[in-house]
Amino acid sequence: MSRVQLALNVSDLEQAIDFYSKLFGAQPAKIRPGYANFAIAEPPLKLVLVEGAGEPGSLNHLGVEVSSTDEVRAAQGRLSGDGLSCATEDQVECCYALQDKVWVDAPDGEPWEIYTVLGDVEHPAGQLRTVEPGDDALCCGSAPESADRCCG
Repeated sequence: MSRVQLALNVSDLEQAIDFYSKLFGAQPAKIRPGYANFAIAEPPLKLVLVEGAGEPGSLNHLGVEVSSTDEVRAAQGRLSGDGLSCATEDQVECCYALQDKVWVDAPDGEPWEIYTVLGDVEHPAGQLRTVEPGDDALCCGSAPESADRCCG
């Protein structure tokens, strides 16, 4: 199963959770300090809310959640084969999950990730990653802007 991910910066996590719960008729799948995500079945959407990062109401990043590492690898091969610069991260702890992912930036700089969740992990309050963005990224082609991206 694949679904589009939309990660938004919010100023008040509780208000955002209340609003999006009503909008989509769903409760969050995961809530942590400064972070929540919804796994919405209809329409298929992974909505991520990141409190205190960037301008409230602005886009944090976009993504596509896929079922397996094989699908992430296939996406990386297709993207780099089409001439797009990408960065891969294997076994990265990000957004309270262990993930394999590939990043690519759209022409106007919007960061997109194609990722699979391998398991849940915990982080200290307010921390969304255990490594600095890009430290564990393997770039394909020229170094992309997306190697500097993370979940917040």
